[in-house]
Amino acid sequence: MGTPTTALRIYGKRDLRLETFELPEPTDDEILAEVVSNSICMSSHKAAVQGAEHKRVPDDVALHPTIVGHEFAGTLLKVGRNWRDRFEPGMMFGIQPAMMYKGSLDAPGYSFPYVGGNATRVLIPREVMLSDCLLPCSTGAFFKASLAEPLSCIVGAFRASYHWRPGTYDHRMGIKEGGNCALLAAAGPMGLGAIDFALHGTRKPRRVLVTDVDPERFERARRLFPPEKAAAEGIELAYLNPAELEGGPEKTLDYVRGLTGGEMMDDVFVFYPSEALVEQADAMLARNGCLNFFAGPSDRRFSARVNFYNVHYEGRHIAGVSGGNTEDMKIALRLMGQGRLDPTGMVTHVGGLNAAAETILNLPDIPGGKKLIYTHLEMPLTPIDKFRERAESEDGRKKEIFGELARLVEAAGGFWNAEAEKFLLRCDDLKAAGQ
Repeated sequence: MGTPTTALRIYGKRDLRLETFELPEPTDDEILAEVVSNSICMSSHKAAVQGAEHKRVPDDVALHPTIVGHEFAGTLLKVGRNWRDRFEPGMMFGIQPAMMYKGSLDAPGYSFPYVGGNATRVLIPREVMLSDCLLPCSTGAFFKASLAEPLSCIVGAFRASYHWRPGTYDHRMGIKEGGNCALLAAAGPMGLGAIDFALHGTRKPRRVLVTDVDPERFERARRLFPPEKAAAEGIELAYLNPAELEGGPEKTLDYVRGLTGGEMMDDVFVFYPSEALVEQADAMLARNGCLNFFAGPSDRRFSARVNFYNVHYEGRHIAGVSGGNTEDMKIALRLMGQGRLDPTGMVTHVGGLNAAAETILNLPDIPGGKKLIYTHLEMPLTPIDKFRERAESEDGRKKEIFGELARLVEAAGGFWNAEAEKFLLRCDDLKAAGQ
């Protein structure tokens, strides 16, 4: 007999089904694992909306459904004989879904019937290990290991930016060390990760400018990364809401000139697909500057004007990546293990596996940052800043649970944290039937 699992599977456009079935017994070339946490990505929403038209979802998904979710972490249960020299039961893991195995776009969380993040247990196929995409973790919390995948996208973007060495056309990969870096529309979950990496990553700028127009998100970013703490890292961190500038957003370039002493920005990252934002990024580039378009537009015809006079005479260039690779994820995991990166602030909502389908399908309409699913729990998706309110509406044991979650989050400054995760995972009253 195989191993039972409960998983969210895709059958077609907007057709997600939470089902219980059996996984096959692992062969010598496979690994059986328990998933603990999965963070919801906008890419999963795009896959759910597009169904078989998505580039990673199989054409025959209606007949052979696949498990959705690719930002997941858990522990290994049974390791096939061929992998016992590298992995052992009980090991915490994360997975880099962008395997590119033999050039294929197939990826866990999109393309496989037995491995994906919104599941209680999964069977990891040999392609994952052969691609070196099953990664041991020592992050101290499952949710942090889940967030290593989105962090790897940020690491990849920073590594993909480039500059010419003075007097040559040799590319120096990465943001400019000691330069000026701007992160536009960067108070969302991925922007927060980018601020963290700019301040604590492998190559540090001298100055970082963060812009956004959402006051609530902006305040959260300031609390996570106050300028005085950045100053301790030797970095000048400035926040700007262009809508609050005297004279309006059109004065943004004047602000940038004043901030940099007229030098402008060596690296500019765009976190929202707006034509106006791209053009603003282009206008604030310094000579030999790099514009990195991080945002993933759903419109295939999305475009914006670029000053090609400056491309020719000022050596400006454009970069963009659609995700991280295995090396990027290893860097993210290593920096988290060293305590240099902390994705804690990215999480704004927590829920159980029962909430995964609705969350994925309605993700663009749910405010806040990362939505975190604990796959063995039955719990509505709940904003972490509403735990106290939720406790007041419950009674009995659930009142106690949400009250304690509220206390743990408040004690951590309003952020999700390892202690809150440990407590939640011990709550048998929230365990789904059969778990």
